[in-house]
Amino acid sequence: MIGELYEEALRGRAPVEIEHADGRRRPLPVQDWLAARPGDAGLLDRCAGATLDVGSGPGRLTVALARRGVPVLGIDLAPAAVALTVAAGGPALCRDVFGRVPGAGRWSTVLLADGNIGIGGDPAALLRRVLALLAPGGRALVEVDPPGAASRVEPLRLRSGRAVGEWFTWAHVSADAAAALAAGCAATVTELWEEAGRWFVALRH
Repeated sequence: MIGELYEEALRGRAPVEIEHADGRRRPLPVQDWLAARPGDAGLLDRCAGATLDVGSGPGRLTVALARRGVPVLGIDLAPAAVALTVAAGGPALCRDVFGRVPGAGRWSTVLLADGNIGIGGDPAALLRRVLALLAPGGRALVEVDPPGAASRVEPLRLRSGRAVGEWFTWAHVSADAAAALAAGCAATVTELWEEAGRWFVALRH
């Protein structure tokens, strides 16, 4: 049901909300994923060489990089997201980042934008996997929460007017916690920057 509701939202068939365990709800920010966002430019400028966009969604970053002539691949679990990316001119595949990923160990850059460090609810496990996908000397570009935000893991689910999804675990990592997370994965934060109210780190191992 998570995938079905996510795909409904991507295709504009129904408004979908994210529900927290305490009952709070907020809209699933689909519009942020469908078109260029303030803060994207600096992230895209830092993508050097072959780039893997993890959790690429409908592909705004994948497509933007392809238009720049950067070798890029988006991966996402949702077939609708992949279809939207391909239709817009970006290469993308339905893949789980923890599964079989083309080019493992040869990517120059791996992107975790739009809070995708939260995938799976275990940012250390995700970061270790991302580092394993990188070529020697490659780097991960990760969007994080602002300094002062609480790093946490929480249960979430998606909800529409007609259906409620299963609970899943999502993680939040603040800019303050990024260095410790990186160190625990034998990596180093080489850059921290803010653009348009969004925060990012670059990591190398």
